[in-house]
Amino acid sequence: MPYPGYTFLALMLAALIAGAASAPSAQAQAPRPGQLAPGPGQPAQAQPPGQPGQAAPEGQARQPAPPKPYKPVAVTLAQPSSDSSFAAFRKQLADIASRKDRAALARLVVGTFFWMGERGDKADKKKSGIDNLAAAIDLDAKDGSGWEALTAAANEASLEPVPERKGIMCSPASPKFDEMAADQVAKDTGTDPSEWGYPTKGAVEVHAAAQANAPVIEKLGMHLVRVMPEQPAAGAPEKEMPFIRVVAPSGKVGFVAEEFISSLDSDQLCYIKEATGWKIAGYAGNN
Repeated sequence: MPYPGYTFLALMLAALIAGAASAPSAQAQAPRPGQLAPGPGQPAQAQPPGQPGQAAPEGQARQPAPPKPYKPVAVTLAQPSSDSSFAAFRKQLADIASRKDRAALARLVVGTFFWMGERGDKADKKKSGIDNLAAAIDLDAKDGSGWEALTAAANEASLEPVPERKGIMCSPASPKFDEMAADQVAKDTGTDPSEWGYPTKGAVEVHAAAQANAPVIEKLGMHLVRVMPEQPAAGAPEKEMPFIRVVAPSGKVGFVAEEFISSLDSDQLCYIKEATGWKIAGYAGNN
C-alpha cells in the first residue's frame, strides 16, 4: 500500500469530495497556491521530546529523524497545459491580481465555490463564491499576501483533473514518481510527507551554508529530496532566509535556494471551463 501522504493532491481532493475523511495530520498548516508547505520549507517550531520518525501526541510536532542516505526516487515534473484558452485566462487573472481588482475577480468565481480541507468542504454556502475564495486565500490580508498567492496561482500552468468532480481541473498538477518506492524511502528514513519535496529543475546546487557564495557540496538530480526544518538566527527576518536545509541522497546536509524546491504538500486552486470561459471553482488545502 503506497504511503498515504504521497497520494496525488487531486486524488486526495476526490476522496474528500466523495465523503472520505482523512485522519488528523501532525503536519503544519498547508500553504496558499504557489507556496511551499510550512512543514518542509519554513522555519520549524521548537520540537517536543519524542522518538524521531514516530507520530507525536495530537497537537504536538514530532522530532525529525536524523539525516541519513536514501535511495533517489525519480520525479517527472508536470507539463504545462496545452490549452491556449487557459493561458489567456491565467494572463487575465494575473492582471486582476496586479490591480487587486476584487470586483473583476468576483466575475471569475463560480457561485458554487468549494473549499476542501481535511474534514470536508469548508465553504460557507450562505456566502458568495468570491467571499469564500477570499476566506480561503486570505485575500483581504493587510500585507497583500492573498493577492500575491493569487498571482502565484496565475503563474502556474499545469493542471490535473479531479476524477470525482466532472470538469474540475486543479493546479499545480502533482509530479509523477513511483509511490511504492517513495513509501519505502519514507520507511527507511523514518520520515513523513511533510519532509519531502522535489527540485523545480535539474542540477540544483546544494551549498555548505545558507549563502549563494558558499561552497557547493552536491548537486541534486530530478528526484524526491528530504527537507529539514531550519531555525532562523535570533532576530533574523524571514525574508532574509531564502534557503532551506536539505538532505541529499548521499546523506550530506546542505542548503538550497528555496525557489528551486517545491513541496509535495502544496495547496491547489481549482478551475472549470464553462461556455463563457474558465472560472475559479474551488480551493483544495488545509487553510
